[in-house]
Amino acid sequence: MIKPTTFHIALGSNKGDKLKNLQNAVDLIHVRAGNIKLISKVYKSPAFGFESDDFFNACLVLESYLKPQKLLQVLLTIEKDLGRTRKNSEGYEARIIDLDIIFAEDRIIETNTLQVPHPEMEKRRFVLLPLHDIASKIKHPKLDKQVSVLLEECGDESVLEPINIWLKNPRKAFDFSKYNYIAIEGNIGAGKTSLANKIAHDFNAKLILERFADNPFLPKFYEDAARYSFPLEMSFLADRYQQISDDLSQLDLFKDFIVSDYDVFKSLIFSKITLQEDEFKLYRKLFYLMYKEIAKPDLYVYLYQNTERLQENIKKRGRDYEQNIENDYLEKINAGYLEFLKSQPDFNVKIIDISDKDFVENRLDYLWLLGVICRE
Repeated sequence: MIKPTTFHIALGSNKGDKLKNLQNAVDLIHVRAGNIKLISKVYKSPAFGFESDDFFNACLVLESYLKPQKLLQVLLTIEKDLGRTRKNSEGYEARIIDLDIIFAEDRIIETNTLQVPHPEMEKRRFVLLPLHDIASKIKHPKLDKQVSVLLEECGDESVLEPINIWLKNPRKAFDFSKYNYIAIEGNIGAGKTSLANKIAHDFNAKLILERFADNPFLPKFYEDAARYSFPLEMSFLADRYQQISDDLSQLDLFKDFIVSDYDVFKSLIFSKITLQEDEFKLYRKLFYLMYKEIAKPDLYVYLYQNTERLQENIKKRGRDYEQNIENDYLEKINAGYLEFLKSQPDFNVKIIDISDKDFVENRLDYLWLLGVICRE
């Protein structure tokens, strides 16, 4: 998957309810721009370069799939939506909200509308002090100095006072703390791997991905299902058992929970569709012998997409051996999953219809999906 860019954003306000202005900006950045990883303390600082009311200033760390120029447009729109009217005249002015891109990793950007790193940031204590809270060791890509050094060398003698109220990170509204292990399941092309990747990245989870790409029987199965069904399902059975046993037994003290893009019981669902009845009976017996000690997920999320959307996704990802999958086969898989899940009263299951959603390209859809998953 494409990795997001890490941005450092400065926020300031000196008109109206300044703390509320900052919080509103944080909330909108979360919705429109990306995942907010860290937020600094809020500092009260005197107006810099002009006479006006004191400012409230803060900085945050943002991970976003937006390009820097697009992020700038989003930030300017947020400013406008919160009531700021930019004047064409040069010079400083009081403002309801001010949002600036300080860093975009180690990139140097110089266009007519965007300069990164932010010019003269090293001269402004109201930028450096909150930035130091969350990124003291980040280096300025032009000056080749850490933020901590820039703060120490800064000639700005402004006195900043920390406010004893913290801005809230909207990301924390999604509470995964009650789960140790979440399995994301779905049909071929439903988006389970994409969702597992995004959750693992955004919420510090250990990621377990099914290693299906290395299975030599999979392309052969799509060419001749009758011949290769049994060796395919047996190889999946062995591979999944080895992988899930290893991954679930290895604790990662630096991760908060585990998320996987499959559950071992998918073996029973697919094998029931692909195998002859006598083969399936043998397969099921072996399955329960192997998996009786394997931990079950605390939450089982099934992403449902209708057949038309599945086919669109399958064609979009372009795996040659998947391009001739029949609608009937996908419908049998969906029916098999739903029948299986209804027969598991001990499973904590959430079946979520995402047929009209695109959580990969549309952040609002992604946030909606997180909300459904975390809802009690």
